[in-house]
Amino acid sequence: MSESRVALITGGGSGIGAAVARQLLDAGHRVAVTGRGEERLRGFAEELGRPGELLTFAGDTAVYDDVRSAVDATVKAFGRLDTVVANAGFATHDTVAEGDPAGWTDMVLTNVLGPALLIRASIDALRETRGRIVLVGSVAGFVHGPGNVYGATKWAVTGLAENTRRQVTEWGVGVTLVAPGRVETPFWDSYGSLPPGHLLTAEQIADSVVWALRQPEGVDVNTVVVRPVGQPV
Repeated sequence: MSESRVALITGGGSGIGAAVARQLLDAGHRVAVTGRGEERLRGFAEELGRPGELLTFAGDTAVYDDVRSAVDATVKAFGRLDTVVANAGFATHDTVAEGDPAGWTDMVLTNVLGPALLIRASIDALRETRGRIVLVGSVAGFVHGPGNVYGATKWAVTGLAENTRRQVTEWGVGVTLVAPGRVETPFWDSYGSLPPGHLLTAEQIADSVVWALRQPEGVDVNTVVVRPVGQPV
């Protein structure tokens, strides 16, 4: 296998996923990104000058055939897989007692099932490289919010990270949960406006992801919670 490391990022065409992809490409990694929108992925690749070290795959992170296909194509093209970043996710920004259930199924499938499918699809390749699984969670997965259905999905991701770690650590695979506070990304588009107060940038969260990947061999950083100064909860 080539010595150049390989990462696969879901939801990698914008926001935190795109920021992680840029930093890893700059660091010499080969990177594959997935997303639902072909146009967005094409625009991202063109923005970077369509480098040969970048692959893009359109698909649904909650559909196992799509996830498995992206993993297989990445390994076939690059010869290995060292890191997966389960970044795809979204919020309906409503509550369990007053919200619209029409959007909840897609949110739960994307936010909870999607990371589990990525782990299942990639674990064999990660065992070969003694690689790392990164799950992008949320502060909402640690702090209860009134009626917060999105928060419930991120509590599930918090549990998935530790449950996965307990199984795969014996295989030499690391697991890192990165839980951001408020970040200025397209996450807020459906909300209608950015929340008040200071927000982190996608690049700052990407810094935390890349920092975890750069830890010395044998070091497993498991949980990184990153809030902007001024966010009390």
